[in-house]
Amino acid sequence: MYLSVAPSPHHKGTGDTSTVMRNVALATMPGIAALVYFFGAGVLVQIIICITTAMLTEAAVLHLRKKDISTTLKDNSALLTGLLLGLSIPPLAPWWIGVIGVVFAVLIAKQLYGGLGFNLFNPAMVGYVLLLISFPVAMTNWSVPTELSHHQVTFSDIISVIFTETTTTGMTVNDIRHTIDGVTMATPLDTLKTDLTLGLTVGESTAKDMFSSWAGFGWEWVNIAFLVGGIYLLKIGVIRWHIPVAVIGSLLFCSLLGYLLDPDSHGTPIIHLFSGATMFGAFFIATDPVTAATSNRGKLLFGVIIGALLYIIRNYGGFPDAIAFAVLLANMTVPVIDYYSKPTSYGNKAD
Repeated sequence: MYLSVAPSPHHKGTGDTSTVMRNVALATMPGIAALVYFFGAGVLVQIIICITTAMLTEAAVLHLRKKDISTTLKDNSALLTGLLLGLSIPPLAPWWIGVIGVVFAVLIAKQLYGGLGFNLFNPAMVGYVLLLISFPVAMTNWSVPTELSHHQVTFSDIISVIFTETTTTGMTVNDIRHTIDGVTMATPLDTLKTDLTLGLTVGESTAKDMFSSWAGFGWEWVNIAFLVGGIYLLKIGVIRWHIPVAVIGSLLFCSLLGYLLDPDSHGTPIIHLFSGATMFGAFFIATDPVTAATSNRGKLLFGVIIGALLYIIRNYGGFPDAIAFAVLLANMTVPVIDYYSKPTSYGNKAD
């Protein structure tokens, strides 16, 4: 008989990196379906552009670093980065928007640090923030939900707008973004923030077409779809509950407190939870195992920080939806969180 001695962890998971990344990608399918239903097939085009760019960029960098290309690409991390960034880009944004964002995410935010497992910040969110700061108009030109659109846009129009910035009949993105009432459509959170700045109350703002009876029109179902995907990830054990529950709970507490103190100038908790990228961020972005806190206590604190920052930036910052900024700022706190929340090694006294 032989005694095998190995370092911890002694209980190992059965899923490898490739499987985990593939399961996360599969879990986005309900959200993708909802986005396509409300905002058109441009969502799929952006995803294809971003995934293709991510794979090519990763392969090029690996070639320069003299690393094995096929083995690394099979871990699906580049695919997932492209997918997550593609989901964050407006469906009718120019094609080069996604290319720039993905190249920066893979090249600078991931490979410059040494590749998967060494990056300090979530690559997809680094790419998104670069685009949002550099091209704010293009990155906030979300399409009108199909039911509110004044124009019916065909698939050939979508392709034409993305690659030439006009439809086959000469319409621009701004022309397409007009609602049935002839008003240029903004995202619900952007509309709410702008209206509050102009002195309108929450009730007056949410009476507009882009709001349903309880949240942003179309966005409530997008968030529910990503919530379903997130629950699937929890069920199969790809992520744990601590971060998403802490993000949602922190945002719920902050938004409820603000609404109770001044309901005329603070959106309802339901608006905050089911408009914008709340559920997408809580389940698919904040839970990145490389850039999030490691211990259970640390994950709870990490999630609370994200939820609080999300609310603060939405209400008092310059951007209506702030999940990317909240996650990146929280990423900076991870070393300190891990230092003070790490469990004591067996046989040693706590400090």
